[in-house]
Amino acid sequence: MGIYGAINSATSGLSAQATALENISGNVANSQTTGYKRLDTTFADLVSGGGATQASQVAGTTFATSRATNTIQGDISDSAVDTYMAINGDGYFVVTSAADVVDGQTTFADDSYYTRAGDFEIDEDGYMVNRSGYYLMGYQLDPATGNPIGDATGVIQIDDQPIPAKKTTSIDYQANLPPVPATTRYDGADPASALLDPAIVTADIPNTQTDIFRESSISAGSKTVYNENGTGLNVDVRWAKTANADPAALPTAIEDTWSMYVSSGGAGTDDWLQVGSATFDGAGDLSGLTAGSVGTVSVSGDGFDVASLTVGNTTLTGLNLDFGTDLTQFSANSSIASSVALSQDGYAAGEIVGISIDESGRINASYSNSQSRALYEIPLAEFDAEQELRRVNGSAFAATPTSGEATLTASGAVLANSLELSNADIADEFSKLIITQQAYSANSKIITSADEMLDSALNMVR
Repeated sequence: MGIYGAINSATSGLSAQATALENISGNVANSQTTGYKRLDTTFADLVSGGGATQASQVAGTTFATSRATNTIQGDISDSAVDTYMAINGDGYFVVTSAADVVDGQTTFADDSYYTRAGDFEIDEDGYMVNRSGYYLMGYQLDPATGNPIGDATGVIQIDDQPIPAKKTTSIDYQANLPPVPATTRYDGADPASALLDPAIVTADIPNTQTDIFRESSISAGSKTVYNENGTGLNVDVRWAKTANADPAALPTAIEDTWSMYVSSGGAGTDDWLQVGSATFDGAGDLSGLTAGSVGTVSVSGDGFDVASLTVGNTTLTGLNLDFGTDLTQFSANSSIASSVALSQDGYAAGEIVGISIDESGRINASYSNSQSRALYEIPLAEFDAEQELRRVNGSAFAATPTSGEATLTASGAVLANSLELSNADIADEFSKLIITQQAYSANSKIITSADEMLDSALNMVR
C-alpha cells in the first residue's frame, strides 16, 4: 500500500498513543485516591496483509489495550480513624450499594462489589460506609460463641444497644494466710494473742463488736460482684484465726483454723457475716472446710456455695466461692495476708464506647463495663482471574464471567487504623508521559512526511 499504508499505520499509532495518554491522565488524577489501581497500557501490532514470508511483509498498524494492576499493592499509611482498614496481601472487601430508603430505613442492592478502599466510617444508622458510598459486608457473630451466624454475608450494622448485665456466679479466691497474723491484739510473743478475741462468741459479728473483731482479724481483699440486674455488691473479706494446733500432736494433727468473714455493708444487726472455716495441715496446705452462717452455705469441693448474700440493700443468689489450691498458710516475710487475688465472672450493663478491628478481620466492640464482644467478621474475596474484573466508580470492581466468582478465602491480613494508597506513582507516570508525547509527535511527523511524498507523486503527473 506504500504511502497510504504509512498514513494508516501512523494514524493507528496516534490513536494508540492517545489511549496511553488517557490512561496516564487518569492515573495522575487518581494518584491520591484511596485504594486506586492504575491502568497501564499494552501495545499490540496488526500485521499488514501480503507475502508469505517476513521478507515480503511490511510493518503493520498498532492498537492499545488497558492492562490492570489489581495485583500490585499500594503503600499502606497509618490513620487515626479506628474504622479505617487496609489489606496487606491478597483480597478485596465485599461491599454493596444502597438501593432506596423506605420508611426511613436504607435498603440495599442485590449486587456485590469488591474494593480495597477501606476508608469506612460508621454512619448515623450504624452502617460502615466508605467515602465512595459502598457499604461493608461481613458475617455476623454469635456473642456467646464468637462463631459466624450462618454462612451468608450481610451488610454490617453496629448496634448501639447496651450489653446486658451478667450475674456473678463464681469468685475465684487466692490468698496466703500468715501462720501468726499481725492483728492489733497480737503482743508480738504469744501466738494465742493473735487469735480471734474470746469475747466474740457468735458466728456472725454484731454491730456492737465490730471494733473488737477488726482488732483481732486481718483484711484479705475485696471485689465487686453483680446480681441479676447488674447492681454491684462489694465483697470485702477478712480472716480471723480461731485456733492453733497442739504442738505435741504435730505433724499429723491439723495445725491451724481460720474463719472467713464478709462485710454485710450495714445490712441488719451484724456487720460481718461468717462464710465458713478453713483448716490447714502442718505443711500449710488447705485440709478442710466447714460451712458458716451466711444465708445457706454449703461446702462444695474446694470452696463454698453461698445460696444468698446480702450486702447493704442488694442481694446476690447462687454464688460459688472457689479456692482451688490457692488458699494456703505458708510462712512468709510479712504477717498479713499475701498473694491476695479475687476474680469474678459477672458485670454490670454497659454502653458501647468504641470499635476496634483486629488482624483476623473481626470487628470488636468495647463497652463501658470493661467488656468486649466480637460483632462481625470481615471476609476477603479473591478471584481466579482478578485482572478480568470490571471497574466501577469509586475504586471498586464487579465480577465478570472471565474473572470467575468470588471466593471468600483470600489470605490477606486486615490492618486497622490504616489505608492503602493509590498504586499510581506520579514520577513513573510523568516518565511514561514523555515517551508517549514523543511517540505521538513521531507518528504525526510520519503523516506529515507521507502527505508531502503523496503531493510529490501527484505533481509528477501534472
